[in-house]
Amino acid sequence: MMSASTELKPEDCNCFVVRSAARHVTQLYDQFLTPVGLHVTQFSILAKLKRLGPMTINALAKEMVMDRTTLGRNVQPLERDGLIKIEASATDGRAKELHLTKAGEKRLVAGREAWEQAQARFESRFGAKRTADFRAMLRAVVASDFAAGLNN
Repeated sequence: MMSASTELKPEDCNCFVVRSAARHVTQLYDQFLTPVGLHVTQFSILAKLKRLGPMTINALAKEMVMDRTTLGRNVQPLERDGLIKIEASATDGRAKELHLTKAGEKRLVAGREAWEQAQARFESRFGAKRTADFRAMLRAVVASDFAAGLNN
């Protein structure tokens, strides 16, 4: 049994702190992207498709470090609004590929300006050096892949 002095507090839990920070940062970006009609995750999906070209849902989920179900929930409004289209893969008829549409490219351009404003706000409040260090540290966390193999 843990004593009260050694009991783990929420602010000492790595997962809680990372998720809280992620929600906080997401809210900032969403505030800037809302007038453009996008959430930050949707903006990221459009940007990935622009940069990497058409992709299957599974490939995009892996690229975005998201589970397929969460990605699907973010893709539905993008398809409904005509920003992406889902088609059978040319190489595998069973797989569905996501394609960025012209309307999606146009929305991405509009979103880019809002995203840049969010980036600037974050950096102005957090500091340029701390912001760069923060990104480097988070990239190192992702690269460490310490969760790999837990289910084996």
